[in-house]
Amino acid sequence: MRERLRGLDEKIRVAMSGAGAMGRGLLHQCTVTPAFECVALADVDIDAAINCAEKVEVPYEVVSNFAHLNDCIRNDRLAVCEDASLAARAEAADVFIDASNAIEDAARFCTVAIDHEKHLVMMNAEADLAFGPYLMQRAAEQGVTYASCDGDQHGVIKRLIDDLRLWGFDLVMAGNIKGYLDRYANPTSIIPEADKRNLDYRMCTAYTDGTKLGVEMALLANALGLKTPVSGMHGPEADHVREVHELFDLEALWQEHGPIVDYILGAEPNGGVFAVGYCDNSYQQRMMRYYKTGEGPFYTFYRPYHLCHVEAMEAIARAYLDDCSLLQPECGHVADVYAYAKKDLEAGDQLDGIGGYTCYGLIENRADQCDDPGLPMTLAKDARLTRETPKDEKIRFSDVQFPNGQDNLRLHQKSRREQEPT
Repeated sequence: MRERLRGLDEKIRVAMSGAGAMGRGLLHQCTVTPAFECVALADVDIDAAINCAEKVEVPYEVVSNFAHLNDCIRNDRLAVCEDASLAARAEAADVFIDASNAIEDAARFCTVAIDHEKHLVMMNAEADLAFGPYLMQRAAEQGVTYASCDGDQHGVIKRLIDDLRLWGFDLVMAGNIKGYLDRYANPTSIIPEADKRNLDYRMCTAYTDGTKLGVEMALLANALGLKTPVSGMHGPEADHVREVHELFDLEALWQEHGPIVDYILGAEPNGGVFAVGYCDNSYQQRMMRYYKTGEGPFYTFYRPYHLCHVEAMEAIARAYLDDCSLLQPECGHVADVYAYAKKDLEAGDQLDGIGGYTCYGLIENRADQCDDPGLPMTLAKDARLTRETPKDEKIRFSDVQFPNGQDNLRLHQKSRREQEPT
């Protein structure tokens, strides 16, 4: 890919939303990857966007209207703005990357990007989960690509799965490795850990309470038609990923559910991912023994790292050059992440969404929500409870009232109608 990019006659021009840790990393990668150029960067915190441009040492101007934005880009300066919809309209941009943590607003500016014929690459997993089928369909209608980005766990796991399937193995389990889990973490308790890692407190909370884990695995489920065997997945503790065969009854799980998503907790390699494949061919099993991968017929393949922004650029390049998506919700909303009370909640309490004080999220199969569906975590912010909900109890969709005029509720429902599970 590097040589291919070096041979391009024109640059791949990127506009981006989000100037946090991920946005800064992607901006840096645009400066070191052949043929890439970031032309516009938006963040609701304009100081964060300015700081991002200055840290990466790219020339920039702050803009607030369309004409100034395009003039700035023509003068080879990064256009920095507050409004992501403005960046999404940039005439010079070929690709729009959402690296923000917005949900409702992301649906708006991502739609603007698609309507202005930008390929859309999602580094915003929560908005990807909430609106993916709708945005994918809209992108197809406009003749552009919709894709989840590489580098985060779900993208890296997908590459492992692509490999094992190419080799002739059947997928049994798409697996994540989580280092630490505390369902009751909140933006106050997480401060020391977040400060050590220079992370936003709500973002770090979502990592720690397992909500982000569920979101990532739901994206895989929706792309590949996978199931979760139990609410929240099993997640047994392990010392090393090689213990997967001992910790799961793979044959029974596969027979009952087909290919599934799951994870192991506290295992080495920390930061890694894995996938389990099945092969019962006698020749291949003999060769796999020779290659020291086990007796079979279940084989664990793992990768000891995921590098987020560092390895994101190939997926972005392929979206633009080849109309190729690494990952998109081709199977509809097979799975979602549903809200559970993080503490005892009273009727009238207002939920504060992902990474907050009131609820955490567990992945569940959407097919299991028919009788009394749960509240998706991507809708939990600002919803108000209508009944008392004890700690660790599931919050039902019927248990909440939504603010008047909440656009993401309507779009959330539309996204689910765009592609029902297959």
